Amino acid sequence: MARSRKVTVSTDAEGHTAAWAETDLAPVSAPDPTAAAFFDVDNTMMQGASIYWFARGLASRNYVTTADLARFAWQQLRFRLLAREHAGDMSVAKEAALAFVQGWRVNEVEHLAEEIFDEMMAPRIWAGTHQLAQRHLDAGQRVWLVSAAPVEIGRVIAARLGLTGAIGTVAEVLDGAYTGRLVGDLMHGPAKAEAVTQLAAVEGLDLFRCAAYSDSANDLPLLCAVGRAVAVNPDGVLLRQARQHGWEVRDFRTGRRAVKIAVPSTAAAGLVAGAVTAGLALQRRRRSS
Repeated sequence: MARSRKVTVSTDAEGHTAAWAETDLAPVSAPDPTAAAFFDVDNTMMQGASIYWFARGLASRNYVTTADLARFAWQQLRFRLLAREHAGDMSVAKEAALAFVQGWRVNEVEHLAEEIFDEMMAPRIWAGTHQLAQRHLDAGQRVWLVSAAPVEIGRVIAARLGLTGAIGTVAEVLDGAYTGRLVGDLMHGPAKAEAVTQLAAVEGLDLFRCAAYSDSANDLPLLCAVGRAVAVNPDGVLLRQARQHGWEVRDFRTGRRAVKIAVPSTAAAGLVAGAVTAGLALQRRRRSS
């Protein structure tokens, strides 16, 4: 596994914080330096939610129980169907994220992410979406994942897929371990567009020449921030918006399979749910006892 480069954290004039990390696979200079593509992860690049499969991997290693996992899936489904952008649920998601990372070493989380990607996530990558990303790479353009997951997990996924890097939620790190505090907010909704805009300013990208891919109406700010928007496996709201704007639509789902993978899907704001939090806290207590 090629190790990732350090995380770059940027704060703009309005105080918006974003972070991105390139993989060791990223070229030093791109043949087309002003164009790039940005891909959402959950249900766009991958069937279901990356953090759900990460939780499944933790469960298989006895970090969480089956009951915890079922509760996690229910919380994510409830958030997606009922909450959307509700501020209270955003607060809950943020608190869960803080509890999840506290005390864990970054290299431990990355190692788990590598193993769990190979076991749980790799078989669920949409081949069609991956091919779309590869076309940008073949054209000499950089390709970034944009995810609510911690940026360290996002960059592991990006490296496994041979992509440039990942933009993700920033968790504060002190002496190689997570403090339990976030730097900025969850990488969700408008935050994705703000992060891409910041990265473009630093990397010299022309957003009009860039493309963005997503399945969710939550990512409309991101899709509207670039010159080419593509709806991939879109939800109903995004599909209507795509038709109104004349955006390209790609759907790699088929019949029963599409219904089956809808259950473990997640809203972008659902960074880490209470089941994962509780399970990891229990595991830490067991280790210290």
